[in-house]
Amino acid sequence: MPNLLVVETSARGEASISRQLTKRLVANWLEVHPDGAIVRRDLAVDALPHVTMPWLSAYFTPPHAHTSDMAEQLRLSDALVAELLAADELVVATPVYNYNIPASLKAWIDHIVRKGVTLGFDGKGLLIGKKATVVLASGGIYGEASPIDHLNFAPRYLTAILNVLGIADVRIIHGEGAKAVDMGEATMDRFIDAVVPKLDRAAAAEAVIDRSQLSAVQTA
Repeated sequence: MPNLLVVETSARGEASISRQLTKRLVANWLEVHPDGAIVRRDLAVDALPHVTMPWLSAYFTPPHAHTSDMAEQLRLSDALVAELLAADELVVATPVYNYNIPASLKAWIDHIVRKGVTLGFDGKGLLIGKKATVVLASGGIYGEASPIDHLNFAPRYLTAILNVLGIADVRIIHGEGAKAVDMGEATMDRFIDAVVPKLDRAAAAEAVIDRSQLSAVQTA
């Protein structure tokens, strides 16, 4: 049974464009994986603490030398890492604030980048074989023709950090120009349809069959 971890950050609730994009993406994923399990980590509902001096002290102390206080410092981080390790696929959904990710998402990243667990002591990522989708909603529009393309930090940073952790298969879904919804120039549904179309059920069924046939050939 495939396991999908969904990490969301927007504090706008149903008005959040990144959340609506993710809702469509997850619905499409369930079409392909009807037996799949979804684990959600909502950073707007359950805010994470930023790393502190005691946390870093525990981080840089070998596990066998941890005091009970050090173990408690890393308890939440351990739980976040366990969610990530258990996932076959990861979705990270975020708005873009001031050209980059919200502080809440940076806090999550700081908790899950753990030497010896998600990152090798040699600097090589340990999350080999996982897939990730980064879902972003930004007011700005980027691209080579855009005068602000050099400020498109958020997708580049998230791709880089996921690659560092060993996730090479990273897909970017970027809802650019999302301010059109807030300004009433486009409806939410129309915007979502343009960025993440509804999955064609027949195509999804064929994809499942193709993968099953491929698995059968590989194990024959």
